[in-house]
Amino acid sequence: MNITVELCAPEDKRIIFNMYPLYLHDLAEIRNVLPNAHGVFEDTDDYDTLQAQQALFEIWWQKENVLYPFLIRADGVPAGFGLVATPPYLVDDSEYMLNEFFILRPFRHKQAGAKAAMDIFNRFPGKWMLFTTEGERNVSTQHFWRKTLSKYTADGYEETDELLPHYDRAKVFRFNSPRSYPSAT
Repeated sequence: MNITVELCAPEDKRIIFNMYPLYLHDLAEIRNVLPNAHGVFEDTDDYDTLQAQQALFEIWWQKENVLYPFLIRADGVPAGFGLVATPPYLVDDSEYMLNEFFILRPFRHKQAGAKAAMDIFNRFPGKWMLFTTEGERNVSTQHFWRKTLSKYTADGYEETDELLPHYDRAKVFRFNSPRSYPSAT
């Protein structure tokens, strides 16, 4: 499977918009949340359509060289996305934060996620952090990040449970992206 990661051009942002509700649906099971009164996974009824929810994401295409929306493809087919933030959109003193990362179910457990994540990390050498939901409902994602980061950093990452501003409790991973890059295979 050929995995490619590309900075998502504004004319392709609809692809990420199309996948985003699937990402929130997966998170709903992990975080034990329900959709709002309109069937949209948001914590307020202000968003009555997916289009209204998508307006929140315009910022990813408005902050060039600060926010980076990546589109992940497997053999040319949209397979997921990764959203990378830099200051001032961070919650700690890292240089980069993987704010959101999602791989569609047909591409999971096939190295697509690991290859895409490592490709993204390789683009930005420096101090990174990423986080995911802590707890028993999210064991597979925690395992994915432990395995991927262990390989990527040769076990040189830190893992903590923290209360993050704007995000609640999270399993946090911190590591450095080297100047020479390990392979995802």
